[in-house]
This record gives sequence, C-alpha cells and structure tokens, in this order.
Amino acid sequence: MLAFINYPSWLRPEIIPALPIRWYGLMYIVAFAIAYFLVRKQAKEKELKITDDTLTSLFSWGILGILLGARVFHALIYDNTGDYWRNPLLIFWPFDRNFNFTGLQGMSYHGGLIGGFIAVAIYCKRKKINLLEIGDMIAVAIPAGHAFGRLGNFANGELYGRVTEAPWGIIFPNASPFSLRETWVAEFATRIGMDISTISGFVNLPRHPSQLYQALFEGFVLWAVLWFFIRKIKLPHGALIGSYIAGYGFIRFFIEYFREPDHNIGFILQFSSQASHIYRFDSFLNFTMGQLLCFLMIVAGLLFILYSYKQQNRAPVETEKEPPKKRLRTKRK
Repeated sequence: MLAFINYPSWLRPEIIPALPIRWYGLMYIVAFAIAYFLVRKQAKEKELKITDDTLTSLFSWGILGILLGARVFHALIYDNTGDYWRNPLLIFWPFDRNFNFTGLQGMSYHGGLIGGFIAVAIYCKRKKINLLEIGDMIAVAIPAGHAFGRLGNFANGELYGRVTEAPWGIIFPNASPFSLRETWVAEFATRIGMDISTISGFVNLPRHPSQLYQALFEGFVLWAVLWFFIRKIKLPHGALIGSYIAGYGFIRFFIEYFREPDHNIGFILQFSSQASHIYRFDSFLNFTMGQLLCFLMIVAGLLFILYSYKQQNRAPVETEKEPPKKRLRTKRK
C-alpha cells in the first residue's frame, strides 16, 4: 500500500496555458474580495458613517501596501544573493533573463502585514478614521482571505513541506529530489512502498502539504475563532488587531516545523546537538526565519492588546463636581 499521494497532474500554475494568468493571482483577488465583503458587513452592522467609496479607497491603499511590503521584504530579507540590493529595479521586474514572463516570484507575508498596516494607518490619518476600530474589523476578516492565498501556493506547487511518511504526504513535481546513494533515502522509499527498482540517481519523496495546513489553520480556523467568538466579546478598540497578530504568529510558529525552510537561509537558530537537515524534521530546537518572525509577532500582538486596554483606561471619566459653596455675607453695622 502506497503511503503517499501524487500531486494532481491536471493542476498547473496557469489557469489557461500560454497566458500569464495564474491561479495564485486569482486567489489573491478572491482573498481581497472576501476581506472587503466581511469588513463592509461589519461596517453596516455597526452603522458606521463610512461610505462604500471610502472603504474601497481604504482597501486600495491597503492592497498597495501589502503588495509593496510583501515583495520588498522578500527580496531584501529572504534573498541572500545581493542582486536586489545591487539593483533594486529587479524587485519589480516580472521577467527572467530570457524575457520569459514569470510574475513577481517571492512574496513575504510578514512584509505584506507591515506594508498593509502602514498604508491603512496613513489613509486613516488623512481621512480622520479611527485606525484601531477599522483595524479590528480588518483583522477578523484577513484570515478568511488568507486561506485562499495559501491555496494559490498549493496550485503553484511551492512552499511545500518537509519529507514525511504520513499517508497524506504529496510528491510535488517541483520539489528537490534526493540521491539514492544516501542510505536513508532508499530506506525511506522502501518504508512508504515506493518502487525504486527502475529509478537510478535521484528520487522525489513525499512532502507535507504545508500550504494546506496553513490554509486550514492560519486561514479558516483562525478566522472562525476571531469571527464567531472573540469579536463577540466586548473588547477595547485594537484588541482584535493584537489577537489576530498573536494568533497567527502562534499557529504559524508550529506549522513551520512541517514546512521546509528556504534553501538559501536554512535555520536561523540551531540549538540541537545533532546534525540537522532542512528537508526533514530532526529537532524542535531548530528555528527558521519564519519562526523567528512569528515569535516577534506573538510578542507584538500581546503588547498591542495591552496597549488597547491602556488606551481604554485613558479615556476621560466624568465625575460629579460638588456645587460651589455659597459665601455667607454679613451685614455691616
């Protein structure tokens, strides 16, 4: 019995072959549309004095900030070749060296979060909109859209996980193959029922579908918790922003143990005494760049919650003032 699944042969990054229209881009559009709908729904429920035109402009600013932040952050932080630092114009160049259209490959969630927050904050300040209130509404809507972004990663066959013997492990065609000269590779293939008798040289092993893990837990589960439970609690403005940031960071931190780190970065921190490989799980003491950023998110989210309560306590409290005492006048004799 095979203990793995082959990646669907009919699934391609392009929706229509030979045209530069990809599932990944479509999923981004779906994600933004869902987030917009959920924020608009909340605005109507709260009877906020915010027009559809204003909300559309707010989202336009936010989307621009997300795309700029995600692309710049990925190019400058996750790429260690130095090409983007030497020639920043390449950050937004959607063609390869042979002028084949590739799109903007490489987007960082953390950079998108920072860029989007800054853009929304600037717009809210210009239009005198309560940033914390509208931010709470956006925060509980983001995970639902985020799930579709991860489905786009799956359609691209990218951001796959580490090698696994789990029966739902998937062989991604674009994943790096392993040499059969390594003893563990042949033993691993035998354990999962893979026929390697006709294979010479390299073999592709099943990986965790970490994109689907992220779509489920960072997306639908986090959204359900925020939308159906936490937002029903009476909280100060800004607490939902902090809850989303900390919640996402917490979930993503553990999913990173299943996701393969970037080859050019590997583990940022290694406390394990044994030799570790990025393509398989060896120790809980090896941490990726994603885990480091997620740890900072957890801290930032908790601090944001504390800040929201502090701001609430700063609200002026009206107290009854004692009426002024009347001075008794004495008649002069």
